[in-house]
Amino acid sequence: MSAQIIDGNAIAEKLRVETAAEVEAMTRAGLPRPGLATVLVGERKDSQSYVGMKRKRAGELGIESFGHTLPASASQEEIESLVKELNADARVNGILVQLPLPDHIDDEKVLNAISIEKDVDGFHPLNIGRLAQKGREPLFVPCTPDGVMYLIEQTGTPFKGANAVVLGRSNIVGMPAALLLVKRDATVTICHSRSKDLAGVCRQADILVAAVGRPEMVRGNWIKPGAVVIDVGTNAVPDPTAKKGYKWVGDVCFEEAKEVAGWITPVPGGVGPMTIAMLMRNTVRAAQYAAKKLA
Repeated sequence: MSAQIIDGNAIAEKLRVETAAEVEAMTRAGLPRPGLATVLVGERKDSQSYVGMKRKRAGELGIESFGHTLPASASQEEIESLVKELNADARVNGILVQLPLPDHIDDEKVLNAISIEKDVDGFHPLNIGRLAQKGREPLFVPCTPDGVMYLIEQTGTPFKGANAVVLGRSNIVGMPAALLLVKRDATVTICHSRSKDLAGVCRQADILVAAVGRPEMVRGNWIKPGAVVIDVGTNAVPDPTAKKGYKWVGDVCFEEAKEVAGWITPVPGGVGPMTIAMLMRNTVRAAQYAAKKLA
């Protein structure tokens, strides 16, 4: 029996409708429209595309969008100065600094400069620190891992007591996803390039989150029958039959895995749409938080 497909496009659309309704309710109540500021440093085409999509989605949901672009030669001081200006701007509820930054920039210092109350990307050290501590809650969590948890919730799979395996330990996806699973009372194993018997570890997983950036690394025989498989990978591989000469695949061999898993996300159309949806939801939450402080 084939796995049930977790349709990230449909789930993200439902979230967008809910978020737009919250924005409308705020404006009807006479509250300021939520505002999202993006900071793009340099001319990376992928970063330009990501920022463009985020700004477009914000506009569709009624969220004010403030775009700031700096040259790749911008100094640490210039970037941090811009962030501090945005911290002080009452129109801005969320600040998103698009990563990666140029090599000469200290990412952590820039992220640390963002007000924790405007850290809608969830990467401020205080938010990550709270996420890692029992009994403490961050104001915001990183958008992609947050979206991963939301997708798992939609399957109805219980977290409590589940064996969860996270492939990958990046600061952006793997580590936050593992911490979020721990907060939900799952028993979590984090795997990486030096882990032994990856296939054997994965076969124990009731919930498998793959975020390693290696095309179709996870094979069908790595998966426990009936498991929930969340594929965060987005890898371009050559495909002479495709118009662009390549196609997108995940970290999981979808055709094999879908014959074993109980639930699985496709690539594209799985986790990807959730990242921006969660960012927009965080921006509205930041605006609501700011409104309560002023009340």
